[in-house]
Amino acid sequence: MLPKTAADYAKTIDHTLLKPTATPNEIRSLCEDAVRHGFFSVCVNPAYVPLCRSILEQEETALCTVVGFPFGATSPRNKAQETAWAVEHGANEIDMVINLGWAKAGDWRAVQIDINEVVRAAEGALVKVIIENCYLTDAEKAAACSASQDAGAQFVKTSTGFGTGGAVIEDVALMRRTVGDALGVKASGGIRSLETMQAMLEAGANRIGASSGVAILGEINQSAQ
Repeated sequence: MLPKTAADYAKTIDHTLLKPTATPNEIRSLCEDAVRHGFFSVCVNPAYVPLCRSILEQEETALCTVVGFPFGATSPRNKAQETAWAVEHGANEIDMVINLGWAKAGDWRAVQIDINEVVRAAEGALVKVIIENCYLTDAEKAAACSASQDAGAQFVKTSTGFGTGGAVIEDVALMRRTVGDALGVKASGGIRSLETMQAMLEAGANRIGASSGVAILGEINQSAQ
């Protein structure tokens, strides 16, 4: 079932700014927009976690950051350390990238251990696992979702937004079929319109990562007039 109001749509959006050239002023604007529009969270690179926490300290907006981003190729220990630092400095959601090489090699035990190291380091903060679907077969996508569930993560996520492709409706549906109601599914990457967002939600996503959230809410408000 789709959200009924613009406010309900906003509560599904992680308002995102992960470009490497993001400035402190852009991050401040991101946080201000998130509070103004009621987005569920902001999602930023780790260096900006302390700044966002200082801005959002008295707000309901969650603070999400990324780990092992965007390639997932750092060691489990490094990912755990990055996670612990982020949580210590105010992050309450972690979007981590799996080790894609291990996934392509079929070493799902190593993938699961990698994820679990982050889950343990998060100490209760919500963990979303980015499986970067554009590089995986359907069987690998399903296996990555299962490894995420077995490792104790709370969400699986389609994409970093920096790979060869973003969120795809068929992938979201596959992920939802694989995890059922046990995990959340976050669609991210290339979601720039209300139509695309609605398609992702209808396919089974219950969180949307987007840098175009303000424009999407503008579409909703315009259509309601």
